Amino acid sequence: MNFLSDLEKQMAKRHHSRAIAILFALCWGWLLPATAQSEMALQVSTSGSKSDPVQFSLEDLDNMEQVTIETTTIWTDGDVTFSGVPLSVVLASVEAEGTSVEMVALNDYKVVMPLDQVEDNAPIIATRMNGKVMSVRDKGPYWVVFPYDADPKYQTETIYAFSIWQLNRLKVVD
Repeated sequence: MNFLSDLEKQMAKRHHSRAIAILFALCWGWLLPATAQSEMALQVSTSGSKSDPVQFSLEDLDNMEQVTIETTTIWTDGDVTFSGVPLSVVLASVEAEGTSVEMVALNDYKVVMPLDQVEDNAPIIATRMNGKVMSVRDKGPYWVVFPYDADPKYQTETIYAFSIWQLNRLKVVD
């Protein structure tokens, strides 16, 4: 009987240790995105440039010209307020020259947008949705957003395709 109770005690300890490890992993998984979010940079590079890519932190982007767009999207419910920096401002800050911009998400999903689609205030690189920094789970850290409700020209499959979320890299190409 002692042997059985000792075995039961050992099994209980293993289950307890396993439960603690699982709990730690779950907590770490939930905390990591928040920590990583504050450190996520938007990398911007240009083809033919001999300089290294420029890294823009959330703080760097916040210090640039800001635009707010209130719109509906096909990916969200109801009116949403997006705020961030115009893509044109980010590209001008690195003196980008080229014909298109390659936009890449965290999962390496990529879209290429002709630069003639970039206007002064549209699209924006949204850093916030409804006043809150966007988590990776909620299409962050950055999302290319157009004022979809402002004009039917922003309600096309092409524009929707350019509306890449979880953005983390831009490369201007010829």
